[in-house]
Amino acid sequence: MDGSVTFLTPLGALLALGGLVPLVVLLVMRGRARSLRAALAVADVSRRGPRVALVSMLVAAVLLGLAAAQPILERTRSREVRTDAEAFVVIDVSRSMLAQSNPGSRTRIARAKSVARLVRASLEDVPVGIASLTDRVLPHLFPSADENVFESTLARAVGVDRPPPRGTFLTTATKLDALGATRSLRFFSPTAERRLLVVLTDGETLPVAEARLRSLLRRPPVIDVVFVQLWKEDERVFTEGAPEPQYQPDPSAPGVLAQIATSVDGEVYGEKSVGAAAEKARSVLGDGPTIAEGARRERLALAPYLSLAAFLPLALLLWRRDR
Repeated sequence: MDGSVTFLTPLGALLALGGLVPLVVLLVMRGRARSLRAALAVADVSRRGPRVALVSMLVAAVLLGLAAAQPILERTRSREVRTDAEAFVVIDVSRSMLAQSNPGSRTRIARAKSVARLVRASLEDVPVGIASLTDRVLPHLFPSADENVFESTLARAVGVDRPPPRGTFLTTATKLDALGATRSLRFFSPTAERRLLVVLTDGETLPVAEARLRSLLRRPPVIDVVFVQLWKEDERVFTEGAPEPQYQPDPSAPGVLAQIATSVDGEVYGEKSVGAAAEKARSVLGDGPTIAEGARRERLALAPYLSLAAFLPLALLLWRRDR
């Protein structure tokens, strides 16, 4: 791993010179006090206090000057990528994913994107793709090890009714049967021995042919499935602040999704168990051989940390003043 520090605004370091003003004032005051004590024949006090003050102000000035220069720590390291495993985050984009508890709360689709990011982070060395799900499953990104590409695709390409389902006249547009197309349409590379679908859905689906779905997903090489359900019974789809009368949450959704997960030897996690879902995804894929693929560049802004550190000597100075 290689690292270097660059300064975005190097002239900002001149701010440290401002710390010389109180230092000069303090030195002048010390000189006058020394002269006065000599004239009055008063013994000199301990020099420890003034020295602590001088050092504290000097350190604070230097730290603030460095913070003003906006240092950036840049590190470059090789990206290790699994050669035997691939995963897809499959996001339900049917209209019911616009449901929310109230007009000011987050929609299911927004929460699903947050879950997708967490899952991606847990599979750091695994190529991960993105697909959308309605009454069909369509790839938006084939498995990639590049987190930036994943984030860009998630932010720009994934949205409700993008694309819309073919049967737009139906109240329920999601069809979890479509997950079987990830095999028939060859979503995964032939070399991927371990395959995983992380399906983010509200679970409101048209009837599923469970036996057929199992036959497609469980034959070798097996496609494992982890479901995360984003659903609350009090959620509605709002238009201009008013709930749409044609949408009502399906109270059978949790049970139906649990049954589908069981049929394909998968598991269902709720929104409060997203961390456990990410750990499950990681454990399903396990460990395997990797290769170095390109490099990852990381940047860390140091200014906030330097600014906070500058308060420590100032706090020490104020603390000693109060004693």
